[in-house]
Amino acid sequence: MLITILVGSLFVNTGSVNKIEVSYTDVAYQAIYKCPGLSASKVNKRLIWKLIKIEKKYNPPNSLRGMLLAAACQESKYNPNAKGDRKFSKYREPKAIGILQFWPWANKYIDRKNPRQSAEFWMKRVVKQLDTSVRRNCKFRNIKRKWIAAWVTAIRYPKKGGRCYEKPKHYSLLKKWYRNIKKQNERR
Repeated sequence: MLITILVGSLFVNTGSVNKIEVSYTDVAYQAIYKCPGLSASKVNKRLIWKLIKIEKKYNPPNSLRGMLLAAACQESKYNPNAKGDRKFSKYREPKAIGILQFWPWANKYIDRKNPRQSAEFWMKRVVKQLDTSVRRNCKFRNIKRKWIAAWVTAIRYPKKGGRCYEKPKHYSLLKKWYRNIKKQNERR
Protein backbone atom coordinates (compact mmCIF):
# COMPACT_ATOMS: atom_id res chain seq x y z
CA MET A 1 0.00 0.00 0.00
CA LEU A 2 2.85 2.39 0.81
CA ILE A 3 4.35 1.75 -2.63
CA THR A 4 1.00 2.57 -4.27
CA ILE A 5 0.84 5.90 -2.44
CA LEU A 6 4.42 6.79 -3.40
CA VAL A 7 3.93 5.85 -7.06
CA GLY A 8 0.61 7.68 -7.14
CA SER A 9 2.22 10.82 -5.72
CA LEU A 10 4.86 10.71 -8.46
CA PHE A 11 2.16 10.93 -11.11
CA VAL A 12 0.35 13.73 -9.32
CA ASN A 13 3.49 15.87 -9.02
CA THR A 14 4.71 15.45 -12.61
CA GLY A 15 2.32 18.16 -13.85
CA SER A 16 3.83 20.74 -11.53
CA VAL A 17 7.31 20.29 -13.01
CA ASN A 18 6.24 22.23 -16.11
CA LYS A 19 4.86 25.09 -14.01
CA ILE A 20 7.94 26.35 -12.25
CA GLU A 21 7.70 29.45 -10.12
CA VAL A 22 10.01 32.12 -11.50
CA SER A 23 11.67 34.26 -8.86
CA TYR A 24 12.68 37.87 -9.25
CA THR A 25 16.29 36.75 -8.76
CA ASP A 26 15.96 34.56 -11.88
CA VAL A 27 14.41 37.41 -13.83
CA ALA A 28 17.07 39.87 -12.65
CA TYR A 29 19.79 37.50 -13.88
CA GLN A 30 18.13 37.33 -17.30
CA ALA A 31 17.68 41.11 -17.40
CA ILE A 32 21.36 41.64 -16.64
CA TYR A 33 22.92 38.94 -18.80
CA LYS A 34 20.36 38.38 -21.56
CA CYS A 35 19.27 41.85 -22.67
CA PRO A 36 19.91 41.70 -26.44
CA GLY A 37 22.60 44.09 -27.65
CA LEU A 38 23.81 45.00 -24.17
CA SER A 39 26.89 43.78 -22.34
CA ALA A 40 26.25 42.69 -18.74
CA SER A 41 29.13 44.90 -17.60
CA LYS A 42 27.20 47.98 -18.78
CA VAL A 43 24.01 47.14 -16.87
CA ASN A 44 23.27 49.18 -13.75
CA LYS A 45 22.39 46.35 -11.38
CA ARG A 46 21.01 48.70 -8.73
CA LEU A 47 18.61 50.09 -11.34
CA ILE A 48 17.44 46.55 -12.15
CA TRP A 49 16.58 45.94 -8.48
CA LYS A 50 14.87 49.34 -8.19
CA LEU A 51 12.69 48.45 -11.18
CA ILE A 52 11.87 45.09 -9.61
CA LYS A 53 10.87 46.83 -6.37
CA ILE A 54 8.55 49.15 -8.32
CA GLU A 55 7.00 46.26 -10.25
CA LYS A 56 6.40 44.28 -7.05
CA LYS A 57 4.30 47.15 -5.65
CA TYR A 58 1.76 46.64 -8.44
CA ASN A 59 1.59 42.86 -7.92
CA PRO A 60 1.53 41.49 -11.48
CA PRO A 61 0.79 37.77 -11.85
CA ASN A 62 3.75 35.49 -11.10
CA SER A 63 3.77 34.41 -14.73
CA LEU A 64 4.52 38.00 -15.81
CA ARG A 65 7.26 38.80 -13.31
CA GLY A 66 9.82 40.95 -15.09
CA MET A 67 7.41 42.68 -17.48
CA LEU A 68 8.84 46.09 -16.55
CA LEU A 69 12.41 44.86 -17.02
CA ALA A 70 11.61 43.38 -20.43
CA ALA A 71 10.07 46.68 -21.52
CA ALA A 72 13.02 48.73 -20.24
CA CYS A 73 15.51 46.37 -21.86
CA GLN A 74 13.82 46.44 -25.23
CA GLU A 75 12.99 50.14 -25.25
CA SER A 76 16.25 51.67 -24.03
CA LYS A 77 18.67 48.98 -22.83
CA TYR A 78 18.04 50.45 -19.34
CA ASN A 79 19.42 53.83 -20.43
CA PRO A 80 17.53 56.70 -18.72
CA ASN A 81 18.91 59.14 -21.31
CA ALA A 82 17.93 57.10 -24.37
CA LYS A 83 16.37 59.00 -27.25
CA GLY A 84 14.33 57.37 -29.98
CA ASP A 85 11.45 57.52 -32.46
CA ARG A 86 13.13 60.16 -34.61
CA LYS A 87 11.27 58.88 -37.66
CA PHE A 88 8.05 60.42 -36.37
CA SER A 89 9.57 63.89 -36.03
CA LYS A 90 9.52 66.47 -38.80
CA TYR A 91 13.10 67.54 -38.05
CA ARG A 92 14.41 64.11 -36.97
CA GLU A 93 14.40 65.13 -33.30
CA PRO A 94 13.70 62.33 -30.84
CA LYS A 95 10.11 61.99 -29.68
CA ALA A 96 10.66 59.17 -27.19
CA ILE A 97 12.96 59.78 -24.24
CA GLY A 98 14.00 57.80 -21.19
CA ILE A 99 14.13 54.25 -19.95
CA LEU A 100 10.61 53.45 -21.17
CA GLN A 101 10.62 55.81 -24.16
CA PHE A 102 7.70 58.06 -23.26
CA TRP A 103 6.64 60.70 -25.77
CA PRO A 104 6.36 64.46 -24.98
CA TRP A 105 2.78 64.19 -23.70
CA ALA A 106 4.18 62.43 -20.60
CA ASN A 107 6.12 65.58 -19.58
CA LYS A 108 2.89 66.77 -18.01
CA TYR A 109 3.11 63.93 -15.46
CA ILE A 110 6.76 62.87 -15.10
CA ASP A 111 10.38 63.68 -15.82
CA ARG A 112 10.95 61.21 -18.67
CA LYS A 113 14.67 60.90 -17.86
CA ASN A 114 13.96 59.83 -14.28
CA PRO A 115 13.83 56.00 -14.30
CA ARG A 116 11.86 55.75 -11.04
CA GLN A 117 9.17 58.19 -12.20
CA SER A 118 8.98 56.54 -15.63
CA ALA A 119 8.67 53.05 -14.16
CA GLU A 120 6.01 54.10 -11.63
CA PHE A 121 4.04 55.90 -14.35
CA TRP A 122 4.34 52.93 -16.72
CA MET A 123 3.08 50.45 -14.11
CA LYS A 124 0.25 52.80 -13.06
CA ARG A 125 -0.86 53.01 -16.68
CA VAL A 126 -0.91 49.22 -17.03
CA VAL A 127 -2.90 48.78 -13.80
CA LYS A 128 -5.30 51.57 -14.79
CA GLN A 129 -6.05 49.76 -18.06
CA LEU A 130 -7.08 46.68 -16.07
CA ASP A 131 -9.88 48.67 -14.47
CA THR A 132 -10.94 50.65 -17.53
CA SER A 133 -10.36 49.55 -21.11
CA VAL A 134 -9.60 45.87 -20.45
CA ARG A 135 -12.56 45.37 -18.13
CA ARG A 136 -14.85 47.13 -20.60
CA ASN A 137 -13.59 45.57 -23.86
CA CYS A 138 -11.95 42.23 -23.03
CA LYS A 139 -13.98 39.43 -21.55
CA PHE A 140 -11.08 37.35 -20.25
CA ARG A 141 -11.32 35.31 -17.07
CA ASN A 142 -7.61 34.48 -17.02
CA ILE A 143 -5.71 37.10 -14.98
CA LYS A 144 -2.57 36.72 -17.11
CA ARG A 145 -4.52 37.47 -20.31
CA LYS A 146 -6.05 40.53 -18.63
CA TRP A 147 -2.60 41.82 -17.65
CA ILE A 148 -1.20 41.25 -21.16
CA ALA A 149 -4.15 43.13 -22.66
CA ALA A 150 -3.65 45.94 -20.14
CA TRP A 151 0.07 46.00 -20.94
CA VAL A 152 -0.43 46.41 -24.67
CA THR A 153 -3.28 48.89 -24.17
CA ALA A 154 -1.13 51.04 -21.88
CA ILE A 155 1.78 51.33 -24.31
CA ARG A 156 -0.08 51.71 -27.61
CA TYR A 157 -2.41 54.30 -29.06
CA PRO A 158 -6.09 53.70 -28.14
CA LYS A 159 -8.05 51.61 -30.60
CA LYS A 160 -11.79 51.23 -30.95
CA GLY A 161 -12.79 47.92 -29.43
CA GLY A 162 -9.56 47.69 -27.45
CA ARG A 163 -6.41 45.67 -28.00
CA CYS A 164 -7.60 42.48 -26.29
CA TYR A 165 -5.95 40.00 -28.62
CA GLU A 166 -2.67 41.83 -29.18
CA LYS A 167 0.59 41.31 -27.32
CA PRO A 168 3.38 43.81 -26.74
CA LYS A 169 6.75 43.13 -28.37
CA HIS A 170 8.32 43.19 -24.90
CA TYR A 171 6.34 40.08 -24.04
CA SER A 172 8.32 37.96 -26.52
CA LEU A 173 11.54 38.94 -24.73
CA LEU A 174 9.98 38.07 -21.37
CA LYS A 175 8.93 34.66 -22.71
CA LYS A 176 12.48 34.08 -23.97
CA TRP A 177 13.83 34.85 -20.50
CA TYR A 178 11.35 32.40 -18.99
CA ARG A 179 12.47 29.67 -21.41
CA ASN A 180 16.08 30.33 -20.37
CA ILE A 181 15.09 30.09 -16.69
CA LYS A 182 13.27 26.82 -17.32
CA LYS A 183 16.35 25.38 -19.06
CA GLN A 184 18.58 26.46 -16.18
CA ASN A 185 16.24 24.87 -13.65
CA GLU A 186 16.14 21.60 -15.61
CA ARG A 187 19.95 21.40 -15.50
CA ARG A 188 20.00 21.68 -11.70
